[in-house]
Amino acid sequence: MKIGFIGLGNMGGPMAANLVAAGHAVTGYDITGLGPDGVTMAADAPAAAAGAQVVITMLPNGAILRQVAAEVIAAMAPGSVLLDCSTVDVASARAVAAKAASAGLGALDAPVSGGVGGAQAGTLTFMVGGPDDAFAMAAPLFAVMGQKAVHCGAAGNGQAAKICNNMILGATMIATCEAFALADKLGLDRQAMFDVVSTSSGQSWSMTSYCPAPGIGPKSPADNDYQPGFAADLMLKDLRLSQDAAEGVDADTPMGQLAATLYARFVEEEGGKGRDFSAMLPRFEKRGRSKP
Repeated sequence: MKIGFIGLGNMGGPMAANLVAAGHAVTGYDITGLGPDGVTMAADAPAAAAGAQVVITMLPNGAILRQVAAEVIAAMAPGSVLLDCSTVDVASARAVAAKAASAGLGALDAPVSGGVGGAQAGTLTFMVGGPDDAFAMAAPLFAVMGQKAVHCGAAGNGQAAKICNNMILGATMIATCEAFALADKLGLDRQAMFDVVSTSSGQSWSMTSYCPAPGIGPKSPADNDYQPGFAADLMLKDLRLSQDAAEGVDADTPMGQLAATLYARFVEEEGGKGRDFSAMLPRFEKRGRSKP
């Protein structure tokens, strides 16, 4: 397949490299001018999109997505697919999809889970919104870049699934870190805590697959001084997206709102920027009950 790929950073670069390795012809564009081996670099985003059957974008936010989409849609042939893998607000995803549809294009919002490691290994999970025919056209690419692609329904539903999932993740990681800090002060051994919770009703992915306590459970960023697998700043971005969406549809999400507040404090005031989102554990270790 002939593919345009716009945004070749920490996530997009490995994804494009996997497509090249699978035999696809990839023309790319990134504001840095850099791309992985095997990708033919274009002078700008429209040039990367010209003649492509599928144009993939991996961009920082909804405003940039809207800007890039406005540039590339005009360069794309009718019947081709605009596949956005960024994590952005639902409104931007739906606005871009509507603009693409009016130009005779298919459009999919397909944010990912799995981080940089998943992008490199080709084991990402895609949460996809958009029409059935566009999903079918992109399916072979999802199979190269990831291990699973879930079609969540109409345009914007991929983003909706991503922010709902990550709202749960942010809240459960905070609860897990709080529980370890409480267990410490109660004199409960961390390994015993893990052995109980990982096989009991408090079990969660945050505990069993990404344990925030160093040396406990499977290897995680906690074992590497909380160097990020998933940075706290990115968790904050996703939590803020969830709360913007909740406000837009009048949904009551007090746990998600509190998680966003706590991660904002951690990232912006407490040195959490650039650390893994599970570094909430040492944060709670240092705090007493009198400090809400």
